[in-house]
Amino acid sequence: MEWIDLRSDTVTQPTKEMRKAMANAEVGDDVYGEDPTVRLLEEISAEKLGKEAAIFLPSGTMGNLVALLTHCRRGDEVILGNKSHIFLDEAGGMAVLGGIHPYPLPNLRDGRIEMAAISGAIRPDDEHCPISRLICLENTHNYCGGSPIPLEYCREVGRLARENHLLLHLDGARIFNAAVALGADPKQLSAPADSISFCLSKGLCAPAGSVLCGREDFIRQARRTRKLLGGGMRQIGILAAAGIIGLRSMTARLEEDHARARRLADALVGMPGVKMDYYPPATNMIFLRLTNRARVGSEELALELKKRGILIFPDARIRLVTHYWVDDSAIERVIAAFDEILVK
Repeated sequence: MEWIDLRSDTVTQPTKEMRKAMANAEVGDDVYGEDPTVRLLEEISAEKLGKEAAIFLPSGTMGNLVALLTHCRRGDEVILGNKSHIFLDEAGGMAVLGGIHPYPLPNLRDGRIEMAAISGAIRPDDEHCPISRLICLENTHNYCGGSPIPLEYCREVGRLARENHLLLHLDGARIFNAAVALGADPKQLSAPADSISFCLSKGLCAPAGSVLCGREDFIRQARRTRKLLGGGMRQIGILAAAGIIGLRSMTARLEEDHARARRLADALVGMPGVKMDYYPPATNMIFLRLTNRARVGSEELALELKKRGILIFPDARIRLVTHYWVDDSAIERVIAAFDEILVK
């Protein structure tokens, strides 16, 4: 059976072109700065995001953690959304490893944080308070429907940060999806930020890795932070080679994933017992809930879909994610399976 995996775009496997590039990659000791493939990946990344320099890291979580630990000192405070990945899904690393205090603010439905709330969260110069050091945004915003954060909003937050002598970090795990959805250049979306991290292992199809971009002096210090966290890798050009293919050939095709998500959402929205969130989907994520009108609950739905070769997580709020390995025929199979389970 050929599986259709809609659980996440992290399930993507490297393409044939990536596997060939990995097998033939020129490598060296990256901790010594001697891996030419890693150096090339970092140069391409910095250029695409409009930053001076970049550093290759094992994961998106480490990318964000390295950024926070490099920007902040112990006791500093980070202003971020209460639905952000950094706050919810990164094991509290900023506090555990950095002694950094989070100041979570409510995310709006589209992932933004109200400007007045950010402004109000900036601490006065008072010895009783932690020092406001950093603002974090997420683009696209995972828990808020995979929503792309508008360019002008990013610029507004950047201006607020500069006016108050704060820094801005952008968790851009899916920044290229945001750029496609907004019709913007990734450089524009990253320009207001002092640092940006993005994942190679999601829609770009590489098997692992993320990149953190910023000023040269920031990235130089980030290398120390990466080493501190055990993220110094050796002949890692084998993985970087796949990342280069992802940046060169996968970013331009992400609209296909978005279009397939819309096709699937359009078919599901009219089915009995299906309540759609964020319809139509803005990027490659569909969110739905099953109401009491549905024939089955989420666990039974997941089980029935698995029998048909389709994988989802049986959550109360079901997320379906399209990616390179979900083509048009797969979408039609999924629609037919939902129809068989929920309608016929």
